[in-house]
Amino acid sequence: MREPRRKPEPVQVIKQRRDAMLRALVGGVPYISYLGISFERRGDELTGILPFNHKLIGNPLLPAIHGGVTAAFLEVTAIITLSWTYLWEDVESGAIDTAGLEAGALPRLPKTIDISTDYLRSGLPRDAYARARINRSGRRYASVHVEAWQDNRDRLFAQATGHFLMPPKRD
Repeated sequence: MREPRRKPEPVQVIKQRRDAMLRALVGGVPYISYLGISFERRGDELTGILPFNHKLIGNPLLPAIHGGVTAAFLEVTAIITLSWTYLWEDVESGAIDTAGLEAGALPRLPKTIDISTDYLRSGLPRDAYARARINRSGRRYASVHVEAWQDNRDRLFAQATGHFLMPPKRD
């Protein structure tokens, strides 16, 4: 005899779980909030947002966003996107306890092995955006490419390629 099908969860419950997971990932790293980086989620795609702030200027004569801030923004976008991707199944299934996340029980994040940043032009004093593409992700290692732009998605001001050590998978 066939088991009765379970009723699907309401979409709002799944969205709340996704949002709680993203808030926990971003909120768990103080440097992310110091820089003011946030993430916008559309389905399983994340866009990093670095809102302009005068403290981010490295060269006041141009003015231009500091290269270290640009590199950090790209690395953070890569790590959060990688974390989001490898935790996606657990978020969707409900295996990740959102109450525990909000209480501070965060999953381990990937660790940077190396990252190479290409500065294509000056980051202007305005908001910046970034998206990461995972080239390869295995049990132990991942390779990610990140692109950052400001006014025009086709006119990048920086890009990076990084390699990351993945945390052990949850049981």
